[in-house]
Amino acid sequence: MAQEVEHVLGKDEVPGSSPGISSKKVTISFSCSRFFYFSKTTSFSIILFLYLFCLLTKNIINFIIFSNVEYFLGVFMNVILLSGGSGKRLWPLSDDVKSKQFLKLFKDENGNYESMVQRVYRQIKSVNFDAKITIATSKMQVDEIKNQLGKKVFISTEPSRRDTFPAILLSIAYLHYELGVKKDEVVVVCPVDPYVDNTFYEELMGLETIVKNSSVNLTLMGINPTYNSDKYGYIIPENERKISKVKEFKEKPNRELAKTYIENDALWNAGVFAFKLEYLLNIAKKEIDFIDYKDLYEKYEQLEKISFDYAVVEKEKEVQVVRYNGSWKDVGTWDSVCEIMTEKIKGKGVIDNLSTNTQIINELDIPIVCLGCDDMVIVANEKGIFVSKKECAGDLKKYVDKI
Repeated sequence: MAQEVEHVLGKDEVPGSSPGISSKKVTISFSCSRFFYFSKTTSFSIILFLYLFCLLTKNIINFIIFSNVEYFLGVFMNVILLSGGSGKRLWPLSDDVKSKQFLKLFKDENGNYESMVQRVYRQIKSVNFDAKITIATSKMQVDEIKNQLGKKVFISTEPSRRDTFPAILLSIAYLHYELGVKKDEVVVVCPVDPYVDNTFYEELMGLETIVKNSSVNLTLMGINPTYNSDKYGYIIPENERKISKVKEFKEKPNRELAKTYIENDALWNAGVFAFKLEYLLNIAKKEIDFIDYKDLYEKYEQLEKISFDYAVVEKEKEVQVVRYNGSWKDVGTWDSVCEIMTEKIKGKGVIDNLSTNTQIINELDIPIVCLGCDDMVIVANEKGIFVSKKECAGDLKKYVDKI
């Protein structure tokens, strides 16, 4: 285009004036063709710059998030939930078929009752939806697992109960031969009965990176003890750092010895074990000759009936512990259940005003009435009735064995 466009600075400037510069007026003139060429070039440059900037930013963000998400979440982490116990300490509600982990005693954030296994499964998935969870359980409990968690859940089935060591070995074989988990992948074993908030499982997910970056064979999680219990294993770390090599591990010492361990800054064993799959697969191969999961299943009765703590943890020299400083409760006895329950009465019952720190769990269709009861727990269903001082509730198992 030949038409000229004038930008006038100064009120006396007119078309056709000379291009000189004065203090009163300045005329800038250029052709429309040059203007549009300049505009198109500039626009293209700006668009190209913005595109490259966004692409670069996206790649940086992806690198930051996805290259480090494994540290924070342990993406595709392999978790084995131990859910095979009989739970005799929560008799009469729990038995061989409906163990304690299936009892719906606690409420979720929406006020709905859920079982221990449902709660733990939900919490792990809320922290890391992509975690691959396998339930290790006995064949008598498979139907209940599927009923509570769905039919698509991964299950390593024990043909019979032989304690945690054989159960974990069988689960490792299931992960490797049935699910295709590689030997260098990290596996975390966790019980279903801790009552914790999500920070516990956030720490649990972080174990994958800790194991991958460590030369030790086994990684544990330690809890600050609140009293000298004889129901837990004790971990004595070499130092007070967040992650420490383990100086000594002792499974369930008596209370006097437990007191000595606590004085030496020992931690409770949370029942969490993290390792590379190959480590335990090699131990399994040393225990028994087998080809795959189905073969080990058929030979399961040949495995020694012993806990993982005695069979592996106490013997292993290359162990480290990760401290967990959050709230942690082991839901294994009626007194611990009562500490967590939000209501005094579940089911039909009445407690008078003279009673203190007393709770009723009643599954019968008839009421229970408590008058002047202090520090007591009363549990009833069609299989039996349990009445106890809360401080004595931990001794229930040895009496149930006599029934």
